[in-house]
Formats: sequence, structure tokens, C-alpha cells
Amino acid sequence: MVSDPDLLDAILRLAAAAGCELHRSVDATQARTTWAQAPLVLLDGAAARHCAGAGLPRRPGVVVAVRGEPPPTVWREAVTVGAEHVVSLPQAESWLVGALTEAAEGRPGRGPVLAVVGGRGGAGASVLAAAVAVVAVRDGGRALLVDCDPLGGGLDLLLGAEDLDGLRWPEIELGGGRVPATALHAALPAPSVPRGGGGRLGVLSCARAESGPSPVAVSSVVEAGRRAGETVVCDLPRHPTDAAVAAHTAADLTVLVVPADVRSAAAGARVAAVLAEHGRAPGLVVRGPAPGGLEAAEIGRALGLPVLATMRPESGLARALERGDAPGRRRGPLLTAAATVLDELRSAAGSRP
Repeated sequence: MVSDPDLLDAILRLAAAAGCELHRSVDATQARTTWAQAPLVLLDGAAARHCAGAGLPRRPGVVVAVRGEPPPTVWREAVTVGAEHVVSLPQAESWLVGALTEAAEGRPGRGPVLAVVGGRGGAGASVLAAAVAVVAVRDGGRALLVDCDPLGGGLDLLLGAEDLDGLRWPEIELGGGRVPATALHAALPAPSVPRGGGGRLGVLSCARAESGPSPVAVSSVVEAGRRAGETVVCDLPRHPTDAAVAAHTAADLTVLVVPADVRSAAAGARVAAVLAEHGRAPGLVVRGPAPGGLEAAEIGRALGLPVLATMRPESGLARALERGDAPGRRRGPLLTAAATVLDELRSAAGSRP
């Protein structure tokens, strides 16, 4: 309920950025019909005075917005109507976009965030990351798969989604602040997941270009998925770029994928040490075959890391990936390991405050 045309234009613009649909009331009589159930009420100074005078009951989520510095009369009117906040535009635009985003998406959730990194090149980290996201969707949830490796060739290729419409990292410019998860999913490719149970997979892939996402952009995307209660899976490069560090820091669980051979274990030890420098140590997923008979428990002891899952070689997996069949779609060691990692992730996320 805003009568100032310039203020109304600003609020409509911010609501569009937040993906929030507004219901406009012209007076207190009209506002009374939606006053109690609206997740957020936006008033200007005149509307606050009018609603208070009409005897509308106090309720949470009332915000009084003004242009520039609020005069003393606005503070009195805000107190009278029981407003929780008085915000000045344009200074408080970011805050108001966040409030509108939460109003549109409902009560903020706390979706689990996973980061996956390979102990060496070709370890299979991208394949495992994609498989975990697919399993989350097959469980009936929504998942967001975030590619943080600009030199990895693009996760859309791994999922057979390279021809699907939607934005990739070079086409998305995020300068921080809140990103509505609904708007993000609408802009991204969404490959189908058989037996998805009503879930949805959104893929934010790097393109076949050397420019990757900024750490601010990665943080904004991860938090959008987390707030929406989605499972967010980030595929990280082995080199600790700023974007990779941002994802690792935000993650509830980081998984290091190490093939079961001596050289891979040595390389994985160095990657694990770098990850520990930037936050908590990762959990370990050991992938066969083991040409020298090296066991997963031995690798775990050598690296000082807990072994979360092991994977036997999977017949036909490489051929299926070349055809664009998404990892985790069929039964086998990869699906089993992905389900185990997803269970560990949910447990880790549930234990964090």
C-alpha cells in the first residue's frame, strides 16, 4: 500500500528482481482482506498512518519504506502501526530484495551443500558430483549442480544437456546479494531425471571458455539453493581458485575422490592438505580398480581421512557417459556410492547449527 509513485516504481522493480508477486491495495478497507495472511506488508508513511487509524491489527512482517532519510513523523507512524522495520531507499535495496525473496519462497530452509574435488585429474569427481545430484532428485527433492571448474569441459556435457536452453556461467552476472531460487532454476538447463519423483535438477555449467565464476557469484548461487531447501552440489577444481574456496567454505561436507593407486593417493594427500588450509578436512571416496591391491582403509590411514564410500569399477559406465547418459541413472557401484555420500551429507548438514 504505497501512494508515492516514485517509491512504488522502486518497490515494483525490486519485487521483480526478487521474483515476488505483489498485491496492491489502495486503502485500508481493501488492505484488510489480505492483511492477516500476506507474508509481508509494505507501506509508505501515509499508508502506515491510514492503516493505524483504521484499526488494522498489529502483525509481524510490516515494513515501512521511504525515499531518503525517514523524517520523525514516519517513525511515529511506524510505531503506531506496529512495523518491524523502517527502510530507506535506495540505501536498503539489497535488504528489501532479500525480504521479498523470502516472502516469495516461503520460510527459508537449510538445504545441504556438498563440494566434490578429485585427488588427481580424471579421478571421477565430476561424475560423482553429478550422480549425487541425480540421486537427490530421484528421491523427490530439488537439486542444484554447480560447476566451479572452468577447465573441466562443462558439466552440461556430462549430463547430455549441452543442447538444452538455459544460461551458463559466462552469461550470468551476479554482484552479490540474494538470488531467488525460482528465478535461478527458470534460467538454467534442466535435464530430465528418470523416476524423478517430482524433483527437479538445475545445472549451472561452465561453458567451453576459460572464464569461470567469481567467488561472490558462487556464494550467491549456493545460498539461493540452501535457502530454498535444495541439495546443492558443487564440482570443484583441484587448484584452489577463489570460487572453489568459496564453495568449500560454504559446504556442509567436502568429498575427495581418490583412485586406489599409490600415485593418486600421493596427489590426493596434497589436495587434502590444501583443503584443510581453507576449512575443514574432506571425507574420502576411494574408486577402484586397485592395480596394486591398495585398499581403501590403507589410503584413509595414509591421508588421515575418514573413508565415506568405496566404488568398484563399473562396466559400461564410460560408454554411457560418452552417450550423454547422466551418472547415477542406473544401478551399480556409482549409484550406491552417490547414495552413501548423500546420506553422509544430510547427516553433516543436520548436525551444523
